Amino acid sequence: MNDFEREKYSRQILLFGEEGQEKLKNATVLVAGAGGLGSPVSTYLAIAGIGKIILADFDSVDLSNLNRQFLHHEKDIGRPKVESAKEKLLSMNPDIEVETIGEMLTDSNIESLIPECDILVDALDNLETRHMLNRFALKRKIPLIHGAVTGYDGQVTTIVPGKTPCFYCIFPRISKKAVFPVLGTTPGIIGSIQANEAIKFLTGKGKLLEGRLLFWNGLSGNFSEILLSKLNNCPVCGHLNQKGEKK
Repeated sequence: MNDFEREKYSRQILLFGEEGQEKLKNATVLVAGAGGLGSPVSTYLAIAGIGKIILADFDSVDLSNLNRQFLHHEKDIGRPKVESAKEKLLSMNPDIEVETIGEMLTDSNIESLIPECDILVDALDNLETRHMLNRFALKRKIPLIHGAVTGYDGQVTTIVPGKTPCFYCIFPRISKKAVFPVLGTTPGIIGSIQANEAIKFLTGKGKLLEGRLLFWNGLSGNFSEILLSKLNNCPVCGHLNQKGEKK
């Protein structure tokens, strides 16, 4: 770490030392989704000094995105979201690396498209792709930070393969993708918590939301949480032990 970096991240170094900052610098984080959740997640990871951020999103910027997806501006309408987001992130922190995946992730291509990374962040908006990302995380033995929003409300949990309930344990059903209402502040709050979880995991600080689903009620201004349990004979993670290996 050079003197410029020590000054740039000095307030964080007070929290977890140069060793912790080096861990962030050497980390690779994949953010699946460059929209409402992906904007705050990738922004806070970028300015925290995550060495490499991989953005995965096949969609283009639409006018209706702009109330919440603050990495995209009116001039970006029609551009691929990953290109628009990468431009903004590098303008905020040119010292990091941002890679993009502009294709739709599927069961047949996810293995080849996603390189080695330390943690996955679910900033998606549909259950089907979330289940696929969950299966991929379990196979790679990579923690997955789930976040979701609707209207004024949101939720977050951190899934650790073999240790916690997987996404299927929590949400075994798959519903069709639909247009849902959302206030821009909601993904801002939930995405910030997701980024915080990723930083805690990478630096080894604090208590993660393992086995806990955190809820945010924007109308009441309250947080609450429930404890999660593994699904008996889960078809996705039931064969894994505490180390994420096959029993």
